[in-house]
Amino acid sequence: MRLADKSILITGATGSIGKETTKLFKENGAKLALLGRDKKKLDELQAELGIDENTIYLEYEARDESSVASAINKTNEEFGSLDAVVANAGTEGVIQSLTDYTVEDFSYTLEVNVTGVWLLMKHATPIMTGQKKGSFIAISSGAGVVGSSGQCPYAASKHAVCGMIKTACIEFGSSGVRFNVLAPGPIANRMMESLHKQINPANPTEVEDFVKSKIPMSRYGTDSEIAQFALFLASDESTFCNGGVFLADGGLTAG
Repeated sequence: MRLADKSILITGATGSIGKETTKLFKENGAKLALLGRDKKKLDELQAELGIDENTIYLEYEARDESSVASAINKTNEEFGSLDAVVANAGTEGVIQSLTDYTVEDFSYTLEVNVTGVWLLMKHATPIMTGQKKGSFIAISSGAGVVGSSGQCPYAASKHAVCGMIKTACIEFGSSGVRFNVLAPGPIANRMMESLHKQINPANPTEVEDFVKSKIPMSRYGTDSEIAQFALFLASDESTFCNGGVFLADGGLTAG
């Protein structure tokens, strides 16, 4: 088992990528703290995965420091270590021109996608540096390395995540803790379906076909493909990977 006895915290665990990552990590022997903001969805996840001594389910708010700190401390206390964090929680926001966003909408996206990741880093890093080991994985996006028309706050937030991760790598590189970004391109799940409908409510399939035409592999990725990449970054197979922005986008951003 590639994650045997590793204690791992996953945010956004009830979403499609989060759930697939959770299942894969569990199959590979990890002890898991599964975080989400929706108690009903957490209860459904618990019913699906079952109750055991190696899995805890925690309701939390990504933008609230006390909530984040409590979840991280509880994970460390429950399992005796914090070997990896998968910062997966996020929001895609709404599709519109950058001149049309309200301050409230813009700020909300940055609070969830940037502040939420930073708070995890702030409170997980001291535990990991004390252990002299750990892997922090931020799930970003291809929109974190290129522009994304109609998604100004989303693209800004994902670029910011890349900057934070690179900074953490430089600050704590000698401590044994690794910080990396996993940046998915279009994935066949709820988020892309939402974007299709926002762009063309009358014919969302047309949007999907257009996006696929821009991807060299001519398809969307799957939640499983992202989970497999996260598994690699959380495992001891990636111990010299630090400060990386790893794209899984079928070649979309290649040219």
